[in-house]
Amino acid sequence: MMVEEGSSKAELARGFESLAAWQKARELMLFVHRELVPLLPPEEKWDLASQLRRSSKSIMSNIAEGYGRYYYQETIRFCYLARGSLDETINHLRTSFDLGYVSRECYEEARMMADECRRVLNGYIAFLKRERRGNREPGNPYILHDERNAFMASDGP
Repeated sequence: MMVEEGSSKAELARGFESLAAWQKARELMLFVHRELVPLLPPEEKWDLASQLRRSSKSIMSNIAEGYGRYYYQETIRFCYLARGSLDETINHLRTSFDLGYVSRECYEEARMMADECRRVLNGYIAFLKRERRGNREPGNPYILHDERNAFMASDGP
């Protein structure tokens, strides 16, 4: 688990809030809500603005929900969903720029945040794959094998 430098034991007890991946997703969500969405024209309030708000929230929500799952395969699955929401958010950021709603500077700042979020999220996924939390616990009768982006279930080891 990655945490910010100087974190106290109380901060570590916060669970998913101590994850660097969740923190980066939160930073992106706040930027989208506070800086980018207000720049969109009124006619985009129920379209692009809504999509940007929902997809940016979904990144951190999926990381948090995955953290609450015991078995690493479930946690990884939710991280993959978070990564999909991140790509959706990036697409909406690009659309906002392409339609002339946001400046290049605003787009590039948001894109840098999104790229950093992806880097940290991919690192968290790699960590989860190495750790394999809950792999040998009772109640985990199936092992998922990640083969060429397809998931196949098999009976135990």
